Amino acid sequence: MEPRDAAAGAFVSSDGEEKASKKRSAAKCVKAETKSKMEKILGFKKEDLSSWHNLVALLNRPTDPASLGIFRCLFGLLMAIDVTQERGLSHLDYKYLDGTPVCRFPLFNSLEPLPLDWMYLVYLVMFIGAIGIMLGCFYRLSCLMFISTYWYIFFLDKTAWNNHSYLYGLIGFQLTLMNSNRYWSVDGLRRPSIRNAHVPLWNYTVLRMQIFIVYFIAGVKKLDADWVEGYSMSYLAHHWLFDPFKAILPVELVSLLVVHGGGLALDLTAGYLLFFDATRPIAIFFVSYFHGMNSQLFSIGMFSYTMLATSPLFCYPDWPRRFFSRFPSFLSPVLPFTSSEIQPSTSCVYPQNHSTEHQETQNVPKSSKLRFKHKLGAIFTILYIVEQFFMPYSHFITKGYNNWTNGLYGYSWDMMVHSRSHQHVKITYKDGKTGEVGYLNPGVFTQSRRWKDHGDMLKQYATCLGHLLPRYNISDPEIYFDIWVSINERFQQRIFDPRVDIVKAEWSPFKPNPWLMPLLVDLSPWRTKFQEIEGSLDNQTEIVFIADFPGLHLENFVSEDLGNTSVHVLQGRVNVEIVAGKKNYTLQPGEQIKVPAGAYHKVFTVSEGPSCYMYVYVNTTEAALQQNFTKLLELQERIRNGTETEPLPPELQPLMVADDDEKAEVNATDPVVQLFLKRQRRMKEVKKRREAGALERLERFTVKKYFTVRRGFLMTAIAMRNLLVGLPPLDQLRREVEFANMKEPQTESNQDEPLKDEVVHGEL
Repeated sequence: MEPRDAAAGAFVSSDGEEKASKKRSAAKCVKAETKSKMEKILGFKKEDLSSWHNLVALLNRPTDPASLGIFRCLFGLLMAIDVTQERGLSHLDYKYLDGTPVCRFPLFNSLEPLPLDWMYLVYLVMFIGAIGIMLGCFYRLSCLMFISTYWYIFFLDKTAWNNHSYLYGLIGFQLTLMNSNRYWSVDGLRRPSIRNAHVPLWNYTVLRMQIFIVYFIAGVKKLDADWVEGYSMSYLAHHWLFDPFKAILPVELVSLLVVHGGGLALDLTAGYLLFFDATRPIAIFFVSYFHGMNSQLFSIGMFSYTMLATSPLFCYPDWPRRFFSRFPSFLSPVLPFTSSEIQPSTSCVYPQNHSTEHQETQNVPKSSKLRFKHKLGAIFTILYIVEQFFMPYSHFITKGYNNWTNGLYGYSWDMMVHSRSHQHVKITYKDGKTGEVGYLNPGVFTQSRRWKDHGDMLKQYATCLGHLLPRYNISDPEIYFDIWVSINERFQQRIFDPRVDIVKAEWSPFKPNPWLMPLLVDLSPWRTKFQEIEGSLDNQTEIVFIADFPGLHLENFVSEDLGNTSVHVLQGRVNVEIVAGKKNYTLQPGEQIKVPAGAYHKVFTVSEGPSCYMYVYVNTTEAALQQNFTKLLELQERIRNGTETEPLPPELQPLMVADDDEKAEVNATDPVVQLFLKRQRRMKEVKKRREAGALERLERFTVKKYFTVRRGFLMTAIAMRNLLVGLPPLDQLRREVEFANMKEPQTESNQDEPLKDEVVHGEL
């Protein structure tokens, strides 16, 4: 990791160009003769690790600040954009719902959001901090403004936790302790003493190791059997981005080899390949392609672009000087420094055999003693790297968070290892005094859905409901949750014990969750059978696989649309009770029973071990609708090509109008024809959007982002005015908010949404 000669590729005066070139050539020849093989490959010698003194000197070796300064600028820019996007400035009023009874999920239960106008101030401070980091202006203060507000917002809502948000906070913390304002910064203009000055090598070491850990630990997590066997993200193979692979491979192999195999190989090797000179160009190409695809596959904000910005950190630190030296000279006032004259810095430890050339040009002392701050930087580097390797495997400490995942998802780097689908969510409350039983709409009093998967959030949600329900004459409420989840295409099974009152249940982050039902991993081999069964069904038939524990039962309601629903037992023994008819049927493996539509039934597990069964059903309403659509499409084609000679009845005459004519939908009297025309128009809009040219896509993207950012800043201005001079009359406030809410003309509904991280099914 030793920096390349800072003079490489830099501008020099015409008078001294030949002389400087000879000096650089001579210096390179000397280096080539004296460098060992280890030093050429790793950037340091074996002797550098032989003692604590040498290690501190190595980590504080003077290094070119150029690459670090460019990364600081890019990171600050991306975080400023992120504040309005993923952090939620543009919809802050919807996120916090000031004055509305809402259940929230902070890391610490005592942590609460400020009043809405003050929350806008918090976001404004974070945004100004990000801009300050980008410009390198009042750098330490800007970093403190950014990370203090960022971590407050991050801790305020666990439902928004994810790996990349955690990474942003870590990088912001690291930059606070570094000297990344010594290159291309406003501080450098204000303080010539730090302008273009050396930075210690540990500044690069910490950042590089952080990115290495993100890649490598994510790869280690993907060694899980579900990922290796291709079950974690199998739905991704159907995305249009993988069409080139599907031209030569079936979808199943694209999922197994490209999505899962390729993702595993890249994560495990990216950090190593970026480190070495010979493999770095290949690594940068593949990680750039990978992050470019991720930006289209997932709604992950600035993460893909942030990771792209980290790749140049692995290059030689002087790459910006060589890169910007190729630009025309008249642009030099606005471009980063290309001069090789780097100032010495007390933050670094200079070797005793410092070359005479550098002494003359930079007035660097022959040696530099180890100071306390040098040792402190080395200690921080070592402890931080050890801590980051430890955190993803610290779940033997935070046992209460282990809900079918490896602890707190936000710091585990187990990115995209788990996919979930929810089939059935029921919340039952019981009045503690009267014994009255009722049901709550799943998600009432909250905007999040992640509470369904995490025991700590479920406990917070139940406690919140316990405080809110007395307002609705429900005394001492007991709350029971019956939540069915499938993880990585397994059986749908309960995640929490439905017999436990979660309001009174105990929970601790340091103890196992006693009411968490175990994942039935013994049933994982059934997934191969699932694929065979699903492959044998026609397009009109759907199937849901269920596994349940002994002594429990599933209460289910079959919609009237599902006119042909049956239960097939695969393993164990069940008792099916038809509630309306008060009849019971015991089923063994291989047996089945048809359950009535528009009615409740219960499936009891009466075997000693878990039962496995499946619902097979046909949505008769949807099937009939599709059949009618097919007939209408055929009729429409005959009308267009002139082969339809029979006069059309009045209810079918709107088919003669163009697909994109909304008047045809309005004039249609038959609801099926109206729905058909609406679907045709939407399909045409989707096709038009997908086939749009690059300029049209860019314009659409820019306009959308403009109005998003516009709303965020206008609402912030309103909040700042409210804090400074007080609230205006309600009519004026309403007009101001309506102006902020103004959207782009002819806003189109998003019919081409990206794939969701979570597939949601309705109840049967």
